[in-house]
Amino acid sequence: MSADPTRILLVEDHAFTRDGLRAAINLEHDLRVVAEARSGEEGLEVLARTQGSAQPVDVAVLDIGLPGMDGIQTAAEMAARWPSVRLVMLTAHDLRGEVLAALASGAQAYCLKSADPDLLLLAIRAAAAGSAYLDPQVAHHVLGGIRAPNAASPLTTRETEVLRLIADGLGNKDIAQALGISVSTVKLHVQEVLLKLRAADRTQAAVQALRQGLL
Repeated sequence: MSADPTRILLVEDHAFTRDGLRAAINLEHDLRVVAEARSGEEGLEVLARTQGSAQPVDVAVLDIGLPGMDGIQTAAEMAARWPSVRLVMLTAHDLRGEVLAALASGAQAYCLKSADPDLLLLAIRAAAAGSAYLDPQVAHHVLGGIRAPNAASPLTTRETEVLRLIADGLGNKDIAQALGISVSTVKLHVQEVLLKLRAADRTQAAVQALRQGLL
């Protein structure tokens, strides 16, 4: 018997956008939109009803620019009241401050509305699995400011350099060339970064570092 699909709450004030998101998500056998809201306040009301039921919401997909209580405020409230609900932030903007605020609010994933629908599906699945996801269109813009380790950082200077180049989109071979070290040494540094930040993958490592104020 196949597993139950991931149950999703859509919080989006524009009906056209909401219809498109629902259609794209419901095409997938492992994902299902089970509730919708047009504002942050309504989204909180929906979760207050569903989370005590036999079919609780697993993932909430929120527009960052909601009327009234915006997506960041809503995400922070959801994270505080229902920590089991994973949060995916959806926005038309790639502003660094906005992205960092979204991640700080408790969101596990951040995706642009202009991105390919497959990326949103990837973000939802990553969040549902407990991983982090940052839209590749904004990863360089947001994480490219990494320059030196924070005094309290568990990362060495070299590990921070490796993480900065990962954020710039470089693979292990290019990182090795940029730093003048071997690919095997790069792999060791990446392993150490993931271990120290308790991250499952490179994107999650960058997100964890942002949340801990290490970047």
